[in-house]
Amino acid sequence: MIGSRGEMKVFSGTSNLQLAKKICEYMRVPLANVEISRFSDGETKVSIGETVRGYEVFVIQSTSSPVNDNLMQLLIMIDAFKRASSASIAVVVPYYGYARQDRKARGRDPISAKLVANLLVAAGADRILTMDLHAPQIQGFFDIPLDNLQGFPVFVNYFKQLNYCADEWIVVSPDVGGVKRARKFAEKLSLDLAILDKRRPVDNVAEVVNIIGHVKGKNAIIVDDIIDTGGSILEAERILKGHGVKAVYVCATHAILSGDAKKKLSASSIDKVVITDTIHQDSLPDKFVALSVANIFGEAMLRIQKNLSVSALFK
Repeated sequence: MIGSRGEMKVFSGTSNLQLAKKICEYMRVPLANVEISRFSDGETKVSIGETVRGYEVFVIQSTSSPVNDNLMQLLIMIDAFKRASSASIAVVVPYYGYARQDRKARGRDPISAKLVANLLVAAGADRILTMDLHAPQIQGFFDIPLDNLQGFPVFVNYFKQLNYCADEWIVVSPDVGGVKRARKFAEKLSLDLAILDKRRPVDNVAEVVNIIGHVKGKNAIIVDDIIDTGGSILEAERILKGHGVKAVYVCATHAILSGDAKKKLSASSIDKVVITDTIHQDSLPDKFVALSVANIFGEAMLRIQKNLSVSALFK
C-alpha cells in the first residue's frame, strides 16, 4: 500500500507516549505502530510496524530526560522513515532539549542547540514543530520550516476560570529575556506587568537584584518557559513576598523538575505551580496543576497537513 498525497501517519517515541495518544485522540487518527527496543549492548532498535511509503509522517518525541537517549531515538526513527520512502517527515518536539545552549556565553563554549538542529535535518526531517523555544532565535538554526507554538492559551484559560479581579493581580517576568512572553500573557488577561532584574553568577543559580513595577499587595503570576531545579522560581518568590506580594502562582510550559525540585517547590509558600504536559510526569504533588497542550499540537498538525496557517491559532 502506498499513501496518496495528503495522507498522514502519526508515530511516537517513548519519551511522552501519553501526550502523543492525546494528540491522536484530538485529531481522530490512530497512533501508528512502531516498536522501540534496545540491542544487548544498549543501542536503540527501531522497527516500523506498517508501511509509510508515500505517507506524510509525523513523529512525536520530546527530547527531555534522559535527553541523549531520547534524542538518539528520535534521530534513528527519522532515518528509518526516510529510508522507508515517506513522502515527508514532520518532527514534533514538544520540548526541545539543549535549547538553553543557544550561544557562546564564554570562550570555547559549544552551541549545542545548533548542533541538534543540524542532526535533525541531517537525519531527514522536513519540518519541525515545537513549543515555547527557550530562545526564539533557534528558529534561525534550521533551513527547513519550523513552527514554534505557544503554550500561553492553556494558562490564560486556567486563570480566566478563577474569576480573578484585574486590580488584585499582576504578571511577573522572572527575567528581562522573558518579557515578551510575559507581556503577551498579561495582555490576554488585561493585567499589568512587572519584571525581575536577575543575574546568574554560575549555572543554575539566579539572584534577583531589582524589581521593575509595582507588586505590593498583589497576587503575582510568574510566567516562564522552563522550571528545572526550581532555584530561580524560589528566589523570585522570596523577593516578591519580601516586597509585599500576597500570593505567588507560577506558570511554566516545560516542567523539567530536576533533582528534588518537586519537593522544594511543594514545600515552599508558592500557592500553585501550573505546568503543561510537554514533558511527561509520573506523579505530581498536590500543589501542581498539569494542563494538556495536546489540542494545540493536534490542531497545528492538522493545519500543516492541510496547508493552512498555523500562526492563525494564536490570533
